[in-house]
Amino acid sequence: MKRFFALLTALALLTALPACGAKTDGPVELVVFAAASMQETLTEIGENYRADHQNVNLVFNFDSSGTLKTQIQEGADCDIFISAGQKQMDELDAAVVSAVNADHPDENAEEPLDFIASYTRFDLLENKVALAVPEGNPKDVGSFDELAELLKNGEVLLAIGNSDVPVGQYTQKIFAFYGLDETALNAAGKLTYGSNVKEVTTHISEGAADCGIIYATDAFSAGLTVVDTAVPEMCGQVVYPAAVVKNSGNPDEAQAFLEYVRSDGAAVLESVGFTVLRP
Repeated sequence: MKRFFALLTALALLTALPACGAKTDGPVELVVFAAASMQETLTEIGENYRADHQNVNLVFNFDSSGTLKTQIQEGADCDIFISAGQKQMDELDAAVVSAVNADHPDENAEEPLDFIASYTRFDLLENKVALAVPEGNPKDVGSFDELAELLKNGEVLLAIGNSDVPVGQYTQKIFAFYGLDETALNAAGKLTYGSNVKEVTTHISEGAADCGIIYATDAFSAGLTVVDTAVPEMCGQVVYPAAVVKNSGNPDEAQAFLEYVRSDGAAVLESVGFTVLRP
């Protein structure tokens, strides 16, 4: 009888071993949702990461942070979220919303969204909001100050991001700084919109607009001329938060990749004009 139970125990151990090995050594897929402005740099960093981590398959989804936030909220498979603005990350982070509600209680407030593993969240990058022009700068736009006057006089067509896109939200702050009425400018046909920063960049590159407000890194990647950059007083700091999503099936691997982006990937990010925020 003892030999029988010993045999059963040995068989159980042999059955368990392959499962353990699969968990540790098997392929891991990480789905990364990242702001469109990171497409070139994060793709390169991903290729470098795969060379050293051949068991990790990275799947990227690049779009506006607002669109990505909505997709996560609606249940899309996602392990990592890197936003071009704090607003979109905050709206998915119950810890942030709960803290705000504690300071400003609202009996009618909806239950906060709880999609972010708050303990993994950190500020990864800083970017700059730039005024870029197409080749030849046909309207001779030289600065944000000049742009404001040209817009007031109806002499320029400006490409900007939609209001749910971080670069569009930074643009709205710039309009407020100069006392510009976006609704009136749009009604006058002086604005053209993009659903993410890449679309706005394309409008400028193709000469479909006289100038546009995008990120300095996108202007660099597209070979566009930047004639001015916004200071924090105009639109605040452009900070990209990053975090692991709560329903990630591989949270440890996701956190490891984020740390790699901030450390080994820093040179790639800084080569196009990002500032990597050190811990």
